[in-house]
Amino acid sequence: MSTIVDTNFNFPNQKNIYKGKVREVYNINDEQLVMVATDRLSAFDVVMPKGIPYKGQILNQIATKMMKETEDLVPNWLVATPDPNVAVGHLCEPFKVEMVIRGYMSGHAAREYKAGKRMLCGVAMPEGMKENDKFPEPIITPATKAEMGDHDEDISREDILKKGIVSDDDYIVLEDYTRKLFQRGTEIAAARGLILVDTKYEFGKTKDGKIVLIDEIHTPDSSRYFYADGYEERQNSGESQKQLSKEFVRQWLIANDFQGLEGQTVPVMTDDYIQSVSERYIELYENITGDTFVKGDVSDIQNRIEKNVLEYLK
Repeated sequence: MSTIVDTNFNFPNQKNIYKGKVREVYNINDEQLVMVATDRLSAFDVVMPKGIPYKGQILNQIATKMMKETEDLVPNWLVATPDPNVAVGHLCEPFKVEMVIRGYMSGHAAREYKAGKRMLCGVAMPEGMKENDKFPEPIITPATKAEMGDHDEDISREDILKKGIVSDDDYIVLEDYTRKLFQRGTEIAAARGLILVDTKYEFGKTKDGKIVLIDEIHTPDSSRYFYADGYEERQNSGESQKQLSKEFVRQWLIANDFQGLEGQTVPVMTDDYIQSVSERYIELYENITGDTFVKGDVSDIQNRIEKNVLEYLK
């Protein structure tokens, strides 16, 4: 099965290329960005050795669909999608924080809570909660953007402002946009029988100083979903929730003694396991969007992407 794990295109007027954990971003003339979603899989801030078939297409298509479904609330960077794996948008200066918002006490928040902490990023978490309970109100728990290979770190609103990472005025906008997007995402998820548990948004400034949503939105890589059906029963009986996110990959890694810590080796992913991860991602896509997934032609994926982008850039 053909996957795309690395690209090295040379587009007309290309200034530079930035390679993130999963996406590769080509700067065209300091005006536009061509963002290629690869099939790389990252967990615990470590990129896995093998790609997952169709993962890049799935992430790109969920993100672009969700941007269209929220652009009436919050402006975003997106201009076009010339290929299933590619988004093209305005060049922006990214803010150096990720806006994480949590409606439920899951994942990282639950791990911190179990360790006895009742403050997360300067926000109080109520006593007497159990894992996957709903917070009285969604909480914003920002993280600093790490360089490749480093871990993102929790940071409070106070520290962001004190360190001048974001100005007071801009931060008010980021919080407002984060809450609006999460509310809309929650409604979209509910219409599909899902609960949007937590997610993260990234923002940037366009050349004319406008704050816009960038990168991805409401994808299984940036968000956690539960199935709404049976949520209450599972909570009441102390069962774990049925999740739609890449948490299943994290759990598999933990079970195989890997959490991205020093000295740990990534367990071997067999072809069968990789195939099963691909199938889970397709299931995620169909559940999150309500659309049937149409597989792109992967017989020569590099060539396909290059051709489509060149055609667009004409």
